[in-house]
This record gives sequence, C-alpha cells and structure tokens, in this order.
Amino acid sequence: MAEMNTEATASSCCSTDAQATCCDPGEKASCCDTSAVSGSCGCPAGQSGDIREIVRDRYAAAARSAAEQAASPVVLTGVDEAGVFGAALYGTAESQGAPEAAVGASLGCGVPTAVADLRPGETVLDLGSGAGADVLISARRVAPGGRAIGLDMTDEMLALARGNAAEAGVANAEFLKGFLEDIPLPDASVDVVISNCVINLAADKRLVLAEAARVLRPGGRLAVSDVIADDGMDDATRADMSAWTGCIAGALTEAEFRTALAEAGLTDLEIRPTHRVHEHAGAAIVRARKAA
Repeated sequence: MAEMNTEATASSCCSTDAQATCCDPGEKASCCDTSAVSGSCGCPAGQSGDIREIVRDRYAAAARSAAEQAASPVVLTGVDEAGVFGAALYGTAESQGAPEAAVGASLGCGVPTAVADLRPGETVLDLGSGAGADVLISARRVAPGGRAIGLDMTDEMLALARGNAAEAGVANAEFLKGFLEDIPLPDASVDVVISNCVINLAADKRLVLAEAARVLRPGGRLAVSDVIADDGMDDATRADMSAWTGCIAGALTEAEFRTALAEAGLTDLEIRPTHRVHEHAGAAIVRARKAA
C-alpha cells in the first residue's frame, strides 16, 4: 500500500476524508495523487466506499431485528422467505453447537461447516461471521484443542455473536472486528477459512481471497458457500444495491471465481452448485486448498 501524503489538501484523494470513502484498502495505492471524482477516490466505476457502508447499514439493521425477534428467523430480502437463504438451510445435525437464536439470524446461502471437514485441534476463521452460528458450530467440531474465530465489520453483529457464544457456553470461540480485505491475523495462522455468502458483499473479491490465502497455513483449506452469477447476468442486476446486499449483484461468475482463487495461490479448486437463489444466479459450495 502506498504511503498516505499527510500534507494532502481537503480536496486531495489522499486527504483523511477522501480516504475514508475509498472503496477498500486495496484501492488506496491507486487512489493517491488522483482526483476524487464523484467521491469515488480513484476506485473503479461502481466500486465506491458506498458499497461497504450500504452493506454495513443493512446488516446492522438485520442484527437489531434479530435481537428483537429472539429465535425467529431474520428475513433480509424477499427471497429469504422462500427458504433459499438463512436458517431454513440448516438441519438439526448441521446446527449442533449453535443456539437457535444464532441459527435464526443466519443470512447465508449454505452451510459451509457441513463441507469444511473440521477436525479437533484446528483453528478455523469465519469471514463475515454475523450472528456467529457457523463459528459456534465450528468451535464444537474443533474441540478439544482448537478454536474458532469470527471476523465481522458490524458492531451490532459482533455484539449479537458474543451474546450467542455466551448463551451457548462456548469458550473456544472469539470474534474480531475488521474487514475481509485486511484480515487482522498473522500470516499462516489458521487451518481452515469458511464463509457463508459474504465474499460477494466485498467490492474487491480478489483481495478478499488473497487475504484468505495469506492467513491459511500451508495445506490449509478454504470452504465457503456463496452465490455464483450466471454468465448472462444483466447490467441492471449487477448495479442493484438491494440485490448486492442480498449477495446477488456482486456475484462472480464461476470462471471469474476460479481465476480469483488461482490468482490467490489456491489449488484443488471445486465449485459445486447447490440451489438457485435468483433468476440470474445460484448458490454453490466453493472449496480450495493452499499448497503445502
């Protein structure tokens, strides 16, 4: 990342205010010394900091709703009611270890813990951990000797997750605040990275996958549920922010996902469709491995 010019003027792309609107940390190098045209701070068209704030606001509202509704399933988008997102995807066996309230607040498109092959003693990281269901399920599976870490940028979700962990009596789970594009963990510090329909919420998916690969130990595994766009997804859907916060608009195609995984240095790539979530997109399990 380029050093920030501390003498930048208020109108400079490297001023404090302008940098705050940059779409993600990976774009700041190209931001500096450019004009903050239309508030995009040098970011690619359609990938401004507004994406992050819209996503944060939407999921903060979902966390507040979950806290008010207790164990009732949370509905974020209209398709949630059709059972293609959220708690309806978890069976009794898949949800073991997480309280009903945590599962009810799930907003994902799959159950990554069902295919992550978690083992006792491993360290697992959940990107965009939300209310903590997948972290708590993972914590039970990696015990004894292992731990589960949840990463989320939303204070309301972190508070909800910590409350759910306390209710479940899970001692080997922790929740960190941070961005998927800048994971606050050392290199080669986790055995497994999971995520449940969150990577597509980031403006720069390639940076997220590169960060996931960075924190994986050699031989470590990636197992995520996410939405894969059809090759013919129209521009209107891609630009729809309400669809973005429902994991639709930001989705990569299978070819794009495979390219991003390979660029991150991940191998043994597998993308297995699970169910349709939209006219132009379907959910899938994505698995890969870091070279030993």
